[in-house]
Amino acid sequence: MGKIKSVILGCTLMVLSTASFSKVITTTHLVGFGKAKYAAGFKHFDYVNPDAPKYGKVVFGTIGTFDNFNRYASRGVAAVDSGTLYDALMYSPSDEIDAYYPLIATTIRYSDDYSWLEADINPKARFQDGVPITAHDVAFSFQKFMKEGVPQFRVLYKTFSVKALNDHTVRFAVTKPDRDRLFGLAEGLPVLPEHFWKDKNFAEPLSKPPVGSGPYKIVAYKMGQSVTYGLDDNYWAKDLPVNVGRHNFKQKQYDYYRDDTVMLEAFKAGEFDFRQEGQAKLWATAYTGPNFDNGSIVKESIEHHKPAATQGFIFNTSRPVFQDPKVREALTYALDFEWMNKNLFYNQYKRTRSYFGNTEFEAKGLPSKAEQEVLAPFKAQLPPRLYTQAFNSPVTDGSGRIRKQIRQAFRLLKQAGWAIKDGVMTNQKTGQPLSFELLTFNPVTERIAIPLQKNLKHMGIEMKIRTVDTTQYTKRLRDRDFDMVSSVYSAHAFPDPNLMIAWNSRYLNSTYNIAGVQSPIVDKLTEEIAASQEDPDKLLVLGRAFDRVLQWNFYMIPQWYSNQYRVAMWDKFERPAVIPQYDLGLDTWWVSQKKEKMLKLKKDR
Repeated sequence: MGKIKSVILGCTLMVLSTASFSKVITTTHLVGFGKAKYAAGFKHFDYVNPDAPKYGKVVFGTIGTFDNFNRYASRGVAAVDSGTLYDALMYSPSDEIDAYYPLIATTIRYSDDYSWLEADINPKARFQDGVPITAHDVAFSFQKFMKEGVPQFRVLYKTFSVKALNDHTVRFAVTKPDRDRLFGLAEGLPVLPEHFWKDKNFAEPLSKPPVGSGPYKIVAYKMGQSVTYGLDDNYWAKDLPVNVGRHNFKQKQYDYYRDDTVMLEAFKAGEFDFRQEGQAKLWATAYTGPNFDNGSIVKESIEHHKPAATQGFIFNTSRPVFQDPKVREALTYALDFEWMNKNLFYNQYKRTRSYFGNTEFEAKGLPSKAEQEVLAPFKAQLPPRLYTQAFNSPVTDGSGRIRKQIRQAFRLLKQAGWAIKDGVMTNQKTGQPLSFELLTFNPVTERIAIPLQKNLKHMGIEMKIRTVDTTQYTKRLRDRDFDMVSSVYSAHAFPDPNLMIAWNSRYLNSTYNIAGVQSPIVDKLTEEIAASQEDPDKLLVLGRAFDRVLQWNFYMIPQWYSNQYRVAMWDKFERPAVIPQYDLGLDTWWVSQKKEKMLKLKKDR
């Protein structure tokens, strides 16, 4: 064996073998993008109050119902927050894009070719019932997800293996080296207790609360109506740097409501404590009353600079009616955002135009020379406009009259083989009318869809709106039994490998590829993005090029976004002075005993 030397780089130890030139990197953190903000030995995150008290009960309201406690079941609706019952090996703070620090794990070792990774388990780690967490539980968790979890997990990690080398060391290996999936699996795999789950089917709903590994456990519930999480006083990791100043509520209760209007009135009456408002009209008009006047309820808009999620009316492109991009583009002209923003949203929104909104990866203007080089192999399959026009959604004057836009839609539909016949948009070959259904579970979606529905009707197009309960909606989404849904693509701070799940055709049978995209161009770009995570300059070019391809394929009718958190709360909370860049940071807030007493006095008067 050759001479071995050690090179210390910050908190990372590299062991180099001069015989094989291989490297084993030992570190206390994993970074997928950029550089780690926190050095080894940090005490707590910058956005927390390390002296925050652990006190009080907070009640939240949520829409819908639930019938089980298994967040990962293949059927049923799990209780809100039930996924947080389990810790992972590492934790990512809310002020970094993709950096992870020790939680259940203490140190990480991996090969520089990313073919394997080992994690050492903290010997103090315990499940909520006091049973030690071991490497065997980590390996068991992986096998449970592989055998009984959702299909996309098996597809994503089919080349991986996870093995316990001993009680406190677990090894992740992959047949084809893949840094991002290797890191992602080691960072985010929920650690399940083998002694609890070994004789249960992970794919099935769970009628009783499970044993968890996180800071909160379920202490009370009424199935379908309410669930209460209590802070585990014996939580072994409460003093770890990643947890200091977090998890400050002694209890968190979630009460379920079937109707948002009823839920808002319940909040104003004091039935629950905190509400984050998603509707501009309600924010502008409904947050009034004596409890606001006397200061018992605080209403606040908190500006943020985090990446924007991509929201829209998403086409299921596997449906014949939506397979032609010209048809999809034509329908975008029926949404009069300017009128809606003025009359429905009180000018609180901005128009969605990108899948990387509020980031440097958003495609603006014309493609750069570097982007053109990336797209060169596909130029014949891409619309010429991609190279000559900056993409923008249709713009109106806000008057509600969109004749100009309708004329443009008619031109596109004619090119796609459709024409008006007896007032109905009809396919000239089949004679079938242009008709489809918008599937939703939320009455709010009906409200924002009706103006679109009316404009489409003027164009001879029928858009039915079908509202079902959350259980049926989830099933139909999983079965891909829908024409269109109003949904959201998660915000991406940078082009990460998860874009594969949302867009690559290999994941067509998952609920993530909502639009049902089957495009060789999209497949190739998502694969290149996944393979280029260590090259920020290349990712910038790939991300913008990918954004352009999605924009010009019109996979959705873009909706809108807000750059503010709209929150209302009963005046019992305190929070740190610093808000994390990528989150509201609610897990760092705490209940003030002084404020709570004053609030009680007001209520008693």
